Amino acid sequence: MLILTGKDISDGFLDDFTRYQQTTKVYVKESRVFVEQQDSFIDDWDIQQRHKITEHLRKTADAGGAVISIMKGGKLVGFSVIEPEPFGTNDCYLELSYIHVSADYRGQGIGEKLFNRTKEIAKRMGATKLYIGAHPSVETQHFYRKMGCVPAKEIHPAIYDREPRDLQLEVSI
Repeated sequence: MLILTGKDISDGFLDDFTRYQQTTKVYVKESRVFVEQQDSFIDDWDIQQRHKITEHLRKTADAGGAVISIMKGGKLVGFSVIEPEPFGTNDCYLELSYIHVSADYRGQGIGEKLFNRTKEIAKRMGATKLYIGAHPSVETQHFYRKMGCVPAKEIHPAIYDREPRDLQLEVSI
């Protein structure tokens, strides 16, 4: 696993990364509990989204955040991003804005290793909690539960407003 600088992130950093995720069931929050619902949609990044995200990763790395990557055979198979700005009571949170494993490499424990390493790095950056605006798919939510995430005690309005369907989670580190 590597922590990347802005210079390490080429324009084509995500060009061969497979974001594809087909969702058939999601969790929604109703009266303080998560309830499973049927829903059907596909998430995949087109080339414009990939380039926009790549530019964000570069800026985040240059601003003091962390971009963590896992490579296999020179190919990006997983990455996570910790935003640099603390928030919440006593500035305890840092945002985990991205954590993804390329579709061909899922189910091999890469996400778990990446998540644990991300927590270690966030702790070194001064956080006591990671905040995640998490995709609502059942599979994604099961991953976060396995990693010890719980509903966020403090909701960050800007993160919530970015994607209101996401479930706001946190994990202590």
